[in-house]
Amino acid sequence: MGTKHQSVSNPFSDPKKRRRVGFSKIDAGVTPNECIKIYLVSTKEEVGSPDGILIEPVDLNHFFEEDGKIYGYQGLTITIWLSSISFLAHVDISFDSTSDGGKGITDLKSSLQNIFAENLVEKKEDFLLTFSTECDFVKSIVSSAKVLQKNASNGCTGDSSHPNAEPADVEVLQVVGMPVGHLYSRLVPLVLLLVDGSNPIDVTDPRWEIYLLVRKDQEDSHYGLLGFAAVYRFHRYPDGKRLRLGQILVVPPYQRKGYGRHLLEALNNVAISENVYDLTIEEPVDSLQHVRTSIDVERLLAFDPIQHALNVVVSKLKHENLSKKSQPIRFGPPTSVIEDVRKTLKINKKQFLQCWEILIYLSLDPFDKYMENYRTIISDRVKADVIGKESEGAGKRIIDIPTEFDQEMSFAMFKSNGGEATSIEKDENQGNLEEQLRQLVDERMKEIKLVAQKISVPR
Repeated sequence: MGTKHQSVSNPFSDPKKRRRVGFSKIDAGVTPNECIKIYLVSTKEEVGSPDGILIEPVDLNHFFEEDGKIYGYQGLTITIWLSSISFLAHVDISFDSTSDGGKGITDLKSSLQNIFAENLVEKKEDFLLTFSTECDFVKSIVSSAKVLQKNASNGCTGDSSHPNAEPADVEVLQVVGMPVGHLYSRLVPLVLLLVDGSNPIDVTDPRWEIYLLVRKDQEDSHYGLLGFAAVYRFHRYPDGKRLRLGQILVVPPYQRKGYGRHLLEALNNVAISENVYDLTIEEPVDSLQHVRTSIDVERLLAFDPIQHALNVVVSKLKHENLSKKSQPIRFGPPTSVIEDVRKTLKINKKQFLQCWEILIYLSLDPFDKYMENYRTIISDRVKADVIGKESEGAGKRIIDIPTEFDQEMSFAMFKSNGGEATSIEKDENQGNLEEQLRQLVDERMKEIKLVAQKISVPR
């Protein structure tokens, strides 16, 4: 019995009959900042038009895939409209096609909810209605708030190159209790988008307070939110309080017009009027620290109890040649002055010492004549901060050792005789350390001069 057999030739034996093997293109993904545009809008007419204010978020990557990219979309465009009236948002997503290029297809809705949570309004029609139904959102919050300041600022006074760019018809209000959670839940997207490295505060903790900077429209009595600050009230044993500024944000249309300074000044007044121990700021970014220091230096210039100590230091700088001194000379303020500043102005020690260097700079007139001496004291202070900390571990070394345990969790430390590092180690590190110190001094001198340029000192 025979079988029917069909011969199958080897497709690779004849070059003309070789199969063509195709590989699909690997999806490289797209970064969120490339395809997402966020507009802050104040009227329904601005939705879908280019009239809204384009927000430039600090970083959207960590809201998406593990590597911060969006996968599976071709020609993707995401437009987000964020209402400055209700702080609700609507998203418009468009793309040419979708395909799995090896990395799957990103769940855009889930990723966007990481930012906007319950504030996303799915239908555009419903979002447009919020401009009328939610027009009094801010007003409903401030109706029970405590008014702290009215019309206390006249345009920009320190953190803008556009003086008097905005009218000063503003109020600062304090919100505590239940309204904090309702209000802050609407503001979280702005915090995540515009404050680098921020995390939402725990609104269930009653020690959080929100300070609002608002402006009332005289025509329709609506309130516009210009900015806000989240402040935590700490207990200090035995019966004191401390205030810590956790977050501060000025809404984009009002940035660089003096409103951030206005909020900080209001918080200083709260700290003084309530006689708290001090007011601190949690990890301030450079721009915030600059405004804060400018305010504090101006306050300190008018604070008589520090003047004698300041004059003594300035006199030394003017009449001594520090380059000939074999040991660094301390030019810091006396402990009693530090305590007076804390008690009266609520400026903590760390911040006051930063301001003290600027006060000395401002008192050296003409500065160029005494620049060498001044740079010497800044260099000595920076060196003490850096090397002083390192000297605590002088002669100590950490080395990796073979181990049967977790390698990342295992180490050995030994200390050389007399607590001294070897001469070889010193030679290797000395050059790098001196260069790093020089860079730190240069950066500090730049910071000091930038603040000093904005301070008017009576001569």
